[in-house]
Amino acid sequence: MSLDFLLEIGTEEIPHWMIPGALAQLAKLDLSGATPNVDATPRRLVVRAEGLPERTPDSEQVVKGPPITAGDKAAEGFAKKQGADASALRKVGNYYELVKKVSGRAALDILAESLPIAILGIQWPKTMFWTGGKNGPRFIRPIRWIVALLGDQVIPFEVAGVKSGNVTRGHRILGSSAIPVTIATYESELRKNFVILAAHERRHKIEKEAAALGAKLDGDLVETLTYITEFPTAIKGDFDPAYLELPAEVLTTVMRHHQKYFSVEGPPGWLEPNFVAVMNTSGDPEGLVKHGNERVLKARFNDARFFWNVDQARKLADRIDDLAKVTFQAKLGSYKEKTERVVALVKELGGDANAQRAALLCKCDLTTEMVKEFTDLQGVVGGLYAKAQGEPESVSRAIYEHYEPLSMEDSIPSTREGQIVALADKLDTLRGCFGVGLIPSGSKDPFALRRAAQGVVKILVEAGLDYKLDSLVQGELNAFLLERVQHYFREVRGFKYDEVNAVLAAGCWTLADVEARLRALAEVRPTENFEPLAASFKRISNILKQSGFAGGERILEGDFEQEAEKELYRALERVIQAAQRHLPNLEYLPFLEATASARPAVDHFFDHVMVMDNDPGVRVRRLELLFRIQMQFNAVADFSEIVTSGDQTKS
Repeated sequence: MSLDFLLEIGTEEIPHWMIPGALAQLAKLDLSGATPNVDATPRRLVVRAEGLPERTPDSEQVVKGPPITAGDKAAEGFAKKQGADASALRKVGNYYELVKKVSGRAALDILAESLPIAILGIQWPKTMFWTGGKNGPRFIRPIRWIVALLGDQVIPFEVAGVKSGNVTRGHRILGSSAIPVTIATYESELRKNFVILAAHERRHKIEKEAAALGAKLDGDLVETLTYITEFPTAIKGDFDPAYLELPAEVLTTVMRHHQKYFSVEGPPGWLEPNFVAVMNTSGDPEGLVKHGNERVLKARFNDARFFWNVDQARKLADRIDDLAKVTFQAKLGSYKEKTERVVALVKELGGDANAQRAALLCKCDLTTEMVKEFTDLQGVVGGLYAKAQGEPESVSRAIYEHYEPLSMEDSIPSTREGQIVALADKLDTLRGCFGVGLIPSGSKDPFALRRAAQGVVKILVEAGLDYKLDSLVQGELNAFLLERVQHYFREVRGFKYDEVNAVLAAGCWTLADVEARLRALAEVRPTENFEPLAASFKRISNILKQSGFAGGERILEGDFEQEAEKELYRALERVIQAAQRHLPNLEYLPFLEATASARPAVDHFFDHVMVMDNDPGVRVRRLELLFRIQMQFNAVADFSEIVTSGDQTKS
């Protein structure tokens, strides 16, 4: 007989950003083979499953005992400890073993033992004591009730003085505080009491209602609101149009990040004097919530306007010395020192006067009242202030965008000045942190160096910047960046892993060049000659490696006697001519097509020629021929890294 299972851990409100991690852990609960389904609201973590066995089956357990050489007394002591007679032992290899019969257990008993451990075993970024002092149980928030059911039975246990039962609670304001449930009625009873259990339903309700009120939806904000509400309802509010004199970026940040409101746009990019808020209740018939939100937002907008006006009293250029009081990193000095390094690096990268000016001013907004209050606006505020203070458009835009990209999905700066400043800023952070030993390990990356490295890669590729990677970074940092390069081309650009390995093995010059070679390789790969040629290239590489031949011999077509040798020599000449014609112009596809056309000559050579001839002179000339072919092929990619169907068959 199989049974259904329900666990609800009722708590005070859990921080929204911690809920997904807790659910991921609860989804791994051992439920005797049944698959856990998890969901949550701010006040409850829920696990449900179908088809748990009523009892676990009887089984046998093999217990390894002492070595046979230990003697009879050791064997008797082991058997006694296991509650068995020595005659029940068996000899397997050099050891005694005991096969114990293990009786099955009721699932109810197993769960009663395991669930308290599982609940208190959830790992949180931080936890709190709420009963029993420092020696008491720890959880993210106080546990107030527990529902634990297997079929129609309560699973009996206790956590921190809270006993399990079959009574849940509804919405804190709109619902009942004591609701008897069964597994079958659990979700419907919650809904009657204004709790929408399924996160995807709450998410859909937020999106539908907010969009109907004109909100500009923001995915991250929708996700936040999903996990801070049990019964979300969208409402529309208004603010004084006079606040629209402030930049839209400032107003939107205040609404989104500080009040969790959606902004409302008219024409794209133009804000309307409205906002959309999401309440955790069923409605606002008297408009009290609307008016309350409007009052709060007005106060926040007044703060923003005050900061804007105060900050304009000093230009960004007047704040450069103030950066000496702002620490970048203890071992790397202040932001003024960082600014000086970034300016020097921008010059080194060939940035013009506007790029250098942007580099000089890009961190000055860290000293402004606006950024101190709204830290998410750093960079953006600097760009807005630079524009308001009469700096050239290319300077203000570069400052505005110099933190970009913030992720692999984010766009890079839109101007060359911004790209160079952003690149210099990220490179300085990487060089400095690696230089003082602050290298990411495991999941630890306090200075977001992986993100900085991803930004460097993305800018270099997508801006087509002509900088060689090894001229920008060396040593461990070079290897670190190459890992990000591999990830970018595989996961973001969608190239096959062996194609990425092949191109990088042939050399990593500029990343724009790497991309061009990858595109050409991916395009020529489906052609009929490519895979057989790649297989032959592996053979060439193995022969040269085993022979230890390093090239440097002089050869001419007349040095060869067999027609297959001469044919391959002529094919090599054609490939060399194609290289001279196409590679200086980075025309990799026609070069690879010419290379692939050499396949019949390569096949004919290996079918009719023994490379390792007994005559040393003949052998050296043939090795030199193969060496030169390998050198030409390696101009684009190391074909030995390509996985062919023959490799897959072998594996």
